[in-house]
Amino acid sequence: MLKLALIGNGTIATYVAEKLATSSEVKIVQVICQPGREDEAKQMIGHDVDVILGADALNNDLDLIVDCAGHEALKEHGATILRRGFKFYTVSNGAMADPAIALEMENAAKEGKTSLRLLSGAVGAMDALSAAAVGGLDSVTYKGCKPSRGWKGTVAEDVLDLDQMSEPAEHFRGTAREAALRYPKNANVAATIALAGVGMDRTEVVLIADPNATSNTHEIEVEGAFGKFMFRIDGKPLPNNPKSSALTAMNVVRVVLNEAAAVIS
Repeated sequence: MLKLALIGNGTIATYVAEKLATSSEVKIVQVICQPGREDEAKQMIGHDVDVILGADALNNDLDLIVDCAGHEALKEHGATILRRGFKFYTVSNGAMADPAIALEMENAAKEGKTSLRLLSGAVGAMDALSAAAVGGLDSVTYKGCKPSRGWKGTVAEDVLDLDQMSEPAEHFRGTAREAALRYPKNANVAATIALAGVGMDRTEVVLIADPNATSNTHEIEVEGAFGKFMFRIDGKPLPNNPKSSALTAMNVVRVVLNEAAAVIS
């Protein structure tokens, strides 16, 4: 049986715990939560789970740790987990836009003789993009569109009146690095695409608010030696959190189950 630890007890982690509860091949042994949220973590993840506050308290016999909590959690716990040699997956890809964080994670993984896997989360076609990058890419463009309310609490409010919009409007155009740093809770997809393709500074990103949208739309256009492809996904959020992608949570469940599988599709 695969012994798993989660970082976080929010919407994504709770979804993952609920889905994995039916698996006979995976057991969530520990969860790292913020101080003061221990009781909540047990309620959301499982009453038999060992709730801890830091990576130093992780059991030595764990098979996999998955970060479901966000950028700050990766920054706080990631390096310790990697130095201890654990296999480590994260959905907080946008944190890697900070060169200092990226270097810290790389050095910690080398020290621990392990690796940090960046999950594809809310977007698809990353296998095709990373394969195409081997032959050389000319351009990668990502367009992200969300309902206007999905951009509330971000710097988009400095550009647009999100409550008074009547038609779609662009509020950001720049590199993936700029997008991930300016929109840390909304631009994980931009970072994921950049890291799979031509990098943070060569990936063009356009972010759009649409008052009439009912889903989060991700469009990727790629050209290179392989040819050209375009990919679009209209993703729904998790019911309990309009800022959390349902596909991201599903992606975590899938990769964990793959770790325990005899045959991986």
